[in-house]
Amino acid sequence: MSELASAPPSHPLSIVLAGGGTGGHIEPMLALADALRRRPGADLRITCLGTERGMETRLVPARGYDLRLIPPVPLPRKPTVDLLRVPGRVRRAVAQTRALLDELEADVVVGFGGYVALPAYLAARRAGVPIVVHEQNALPGLANRIGARLAARVAVTTPGTPLHAGVHVGMPLRVAIGSLDRAAMRAEARTAFGLEADRPTLLVFGGSQGAATLNRAAVGAAGALSEAGIQVLHARGPKNTDVEVPPRTGSAPYVVVDYLERMDLAYAAADLALCRSGAVTVAELSAVGLPGVFVPLPIGNGEQRRNALPVVEAGGGLLVEDADLTPGWIAEHVVPLLTDPEALAGYARHAAAAGAPDADERLADMVLDVATGTGVER
Repeated sequence: MSELASAPPSHPLSIVLAGGGTGGHIEPMLALADALRRRPGADLRITCLGTERGMETRLVPARGYDLRLIPPVPLPRKPTVDLLRVPGRVRRAVAQTRALLDELEADVVVGFGGYVALPAYLAARRAGVPIVVHEQNALPGLANRIGARLAARVAVTTPGTPLHAGVHVGMPLRVAIGSLDRAAMRAEARTAFGLEADRPTLLVFGGSQGAATLNRAAVGAAGALSEAGIQVLHARGPKNTDVEVPPRTGSAPYVVVDYLERMDLAYAAADLALCRSGAVTVAELSAVGLPGVFVPLPIGNGEQRRNALPVVEAGGGLLVEDADLTPGWIAEHVVPLLTDPEALAGYARHAAAAGAPDADERLADMVLDVATGTGVER
């Protein structure tokens, strides 16, 4: 643990976190904030930066943190007329963020990428405030590629991430996930979802809104799964009301829910997950030792496939392209794995070995070292 004795005694250590926009930026930001707040004897002032259009307007206050809003700076992926407006937007956002950092007497700025991070990095550079960058994805975005060149320290989730001076720390996760004992909670979790105690269990989810490809394939394979004695917990997404509980052809239950409020219980109930491979999802499954069948989102720059590859190559999961996921593929690949306890246990061990459940504490050490001036050198 980092010592706080060198922090200036005149005011609380002021830590500014920039991670708004999507859950992939917000969740690790809040996990770090929680880890910092848990430090005994720490006199810290934690402020989160966001925009009025992001999920942070709901999630950050709900977790008890101060949220300050700054103008977003969307960066077009392709050359368009909108690209000409970017310099002016950046100047205005940087000026407002610089004023905010001065007001907060910031000792460090921690960025997680995205629309909020770029002006925070540039404003911190102008204000002489040290920067820490955390990259969630195996393929970094533009904001973090710029921020890494300005930062005192750079942390990455995935080993080998192509980011300047990146150090592997893993993905900061909520304590409920990072400290989860799946075996100890299995009976409680299966009872909570109406599942049977001793059947192999498949968890299907496609993120907070669900995923049509996963929904169709899983429901289509329901017969093969149930007849093999495999029960299913399927989060369809709150808008996908057309996904109904399929007729039971075997003895095993197939439970459909709109949304999983308690991912820790869902992970504890499962023996295998069928899911997308966003950075947070991959990190959570690895941290709790739950093997996954990863189905990368077929749009974007390929980062979801890259996120899953280290775990898959370590033997902790399978990878299937979105276009190849069918009921027949599940019957051919998932059913044999879930009905082979020895093979499944091996996948679980390899998944756990690839995880980093203490990433929140490791990143907190890094941030406090930089904030107090003991870890600014690379």
